[in-house]
Amino acid sequence: MLLALDTSTSAVTVALLSLDGGLLAEQHVVDARGTTELLAPLVARVLDDAGSTPADVELVAVGTGPGPFTGLRVGIVTGLTFAHARRIPVLGVPSHDALAHAWVLAGGQGSLLVATDARRKEVYTSVYETVASGDETHLPWRRLSGPTVGKAAELPEAERALPIAGRGTVLYPDALPHAAGSLDVSAAALGGVALVRHRLGEEQPTEPLYLRRPDATMPGAPKPALVPRPQDQQALRRDPHALDPRDPTAGADQ
Repeated sequence: MLLALDTSTSAVTVALLSLDGGLLAEQHVVDARGTTELLAPLVARVLDDAGSTPADVELVAVGTGPGPFTGLRVGIVTGLTFAHARRIPVLGVPSHDALAHAWVLAGGQGSLLVATDARRKEVYTSVYETVASGDETHLPWRRLSGPTVGKAAELPEAERALPIAGRGTVLYPDALPHAAGSLDVSAAALGGVALVRHRLGEEQPTEPLYLRRPDATMPGAPKPALVPRPQDQQALRRDPHALDPRDPTAGADQ
């Protein structure tokens, strides 16, 4: 079996698939702030729903984003930890690919814009198009561009005119009016993409697609409090006793 999970959008989503692509169980909860609390219980619930145990899982697939730093990291680390404990492979799938895959499986044809919430009044976007394929082992779509990040209203008009999957249509309906497909990633669709690429022998790296730095950053080194100003340094070079530390006016600007 393959265990698939994604935390890149507003949904915490987990699915269990057979290795031939059949869906055995899926859990999907929309809660962008509850990723840490929800993910592990959903994994346990999916296994229970399928009457399975962790020992039955042979592959793990994780959504690699793009997505907010914290939520995306929780999903990837959980998948990597599960796979490490089982000593099984981990397959990384760009989360926008899963949204495009679900749209095509639902009958979508032509071109698609995927637009997901990037916060800061921006969206992550990718453009896809369907391709003819008589071989079920190949994906019936390809990504033309993305993922990128920016304001919805600043996207090219040709892209904003496409059918659009993702929560961007809810957040910015004036700029992204043509809603189509799912609002959030489905782990079942993500797992399906991972299985096709796995059968084709393609590399599926698990590095997260953050696209920009997180809001929280490490503080820089503290600045020395007693570094003389340039004019004071010049005075000291002329006369080492020019600045008397006992004099509160020493070194002051005149």
